[in-house]
Amino acid sequence: MNSSATLPPAAPHVVAAAVDGLTSRLRKKLDAAVDQYAALDRVADGVDVVVACGEDAVITLSPGPSGVIAEEGQARCSCLLAPRCLHRAALLTACPLADPADTPPPDGEAATPPAPADAHLTRAPTDAPADTPPAESGQATGSAGVVPGPAQVAAAVGLWRAAAAVLSAGVPGAGAVPQAELLRAAHTARLAGLPKAEAATLRVVRGLRAARARYDGHRLADLVSALRELLLTVGRLAASDPDPALVGTVRRGYRPNGGLKVYGVFREPVISSTGYGGVVTHLVTDDGRWFSVADVRPGGPARARGAATATVAIGAAMMSHAQLARGGLLIAGATVSPDGRLGAGKGVRATPVNGLAWTDGPLGALFTRPLAEAAGERLSAGAWSEEESAEQVREPVGCDLVIVGAAGDHVLARQLLPEDRAEAARAADVGEGPVVRLVPASRHPDLAHVENLRRLASRPGLRVRVVARVEPGRAATLVPLAVGPVAGREATLRLPPEWQGRADLGYDRIQGSHLPPADACPPPGRDAYGEMDPLEGAPLWRVRRLIELAVSGGRRAVAESARGGDARRQAASLRGAGFRTAADLAVALADEADRRERDVFGRLTEAGPDGYARAWLAAAAHLAATERALVRTSWQATP
Repeated sequence: MNSSATLPPAAPHVVAAAVDGLTSRLRKKLDAAVDQYAALDRVADGVDVVVACGEDAVITLSPGPSGVIAEEGQARCSCLLAPRCLHRAALLTACPLADPADTPPPDGEAATPPAPADAHLTRAPTDAPADTPPAESGQATGSAGVVPGPAQVAAAVGLWRAAAAVLSAGVPGAGAVPQAELLRAAHTARLAGLPKAEAATLRVVRGLRAARARYDGHRLADLVSALRELLLTVGRLAASDPDPALVGTVRRGYRPNGGLKVYGVFREPVISSTGYGGVVTHLVTDDGRWFSVADVRPGGPARARGAATATVAIGAAMMSHAQLARGGLLIAGATVSPDGRLGAGKGVRATPVNGLAWTDGPLGALFTRPLAEAAGERLSAGAWSEEESAEQVREPVGCDLVIVGAAGDHVLARQLLPEDRAEAARAADVGEGPVVRLVPASRHPDLAHVENLRRLASRPGLRVRVVARVEPGRAATLVPLAVGPVAGREATLRLPPEWQGRADLGYDRIQGSHLPPADACPPPGRDAYGEMDPLEGAPLWRVRRLIELAVSGGRRAVAESARGGDARRQAASLRGAGFRTAADLAVALADEADRRERDVFGRLTEAGPDGYARAWLAAAAHLAATERALVRTSWQATP
């Protein structure tokens, strides 16, 4: 028996049902009970996890084959009130939320079929007469000819109400009971065939839990984005918007992909706030498609460090992740997930092959594409669709840079232009190219990102080849993942031969001996420190602060800000800078937060959360779109 077992993931509908079974008196004690029982010792008895909450209250969690508490009967308590007891509901609430793909549908309920995005919508024939009544499950309209059916609209309305109540309460008031309301609505959305809304709801609940528990990796901006996407999605569905993208698609497992020949590009360490750690090795094919091999398991930072040299679990290829990142694989019977992860099924066979230098084949082509063009493509998704945006910016870009130096929390660099354009730029004394900001992928002390960037910044004028991701929330900013020397340049990196011309910034530590002499690095040109960041220079931070205050403090915090006249002063500054729509939306949000109504006895009460949620969503969506437009513009700068 193991006395340090972790709690298994629990299906959202199981958690919601457990909270629903509590009396109103027990619900008031639920938040305190979650904190109390989550800290108790857990004992693993085979596949079961046993937690003693008291002398007469022992809870046994028996996850199914998928490792998930997917049925209510898999969580049992020995107390007299079970299963409608506080112990069981609190411990299930403390369990991590299971992903929808790992949760089978409850008995008697239909699962969401893995169909196209518009398979849940009703399509009417185009030659139907004008007086044809709408179909029972939906009515054709709009250019797509489809609208959500009544069950989907009802599920979206329920999700809107639950999300609006959470927004009105803010993080302090969004405890276990409001979260359970969201989970119940998410399960209803799943049964109605709305996987996108369900996934957005689970992100919101996870963000609320992280915020209330004050996890180190939690970012308030992530919770704001998740809540914005949820409200926008279900709000449009509730209004019968016919856009099929609002429905989403069910996440599919690995699918056969035939034969593949892939070449390693770099390794990326993974450390999550939920205790997982590992490595992801990124690969590219001859035609430029990106794939990856992941090895992420419970273990945290220690697991991330050890996985760097762990054996790759694909076929019988005896290669470590360090070797694969600089080598290649010829795979027969490959299986691939929708996000490009390579599977390791029984029928997969892999043979190691020689890797490619960053100057050859598809790796060389990665660095020939103009950086502004590649960044613009990564930022082309709608700013309000977090899922779509994250998928697009995940694909790396390549470029050659000239290091300028450190500036605050980032490193300044200039794009290294082709020789003909570089000569013109130097003649005009504007340096090599547009200014680019580099920020570390992780600031965890066990990883080498920060130390390596600091080392690069110590040599202004250094030429370096970079594989990075575009940072969608900052102007002209890259997140470097690996670096290498620029061919044909003296003022570039001098890496050890065993590194094969590249350094993974999360694992390999660049030393002073890997840098060229200072006198070999020409000055980077005109001073880049004075160039203004268009996003930081804009007064949009005033709107952002109000939006985040609404989430972190709730409606009352926004109302207090409005009563003090702060919203009016902020709006005046926004209008003076030309952001009139942002100013109007901020004032509307503050006014709605402070709006009062009278009940049947004439007493003042807060207005319902619906109008407040709409005002917040309008301001948040406009802010996201404006910031994304400024970020896209920053990549179009010319020297």
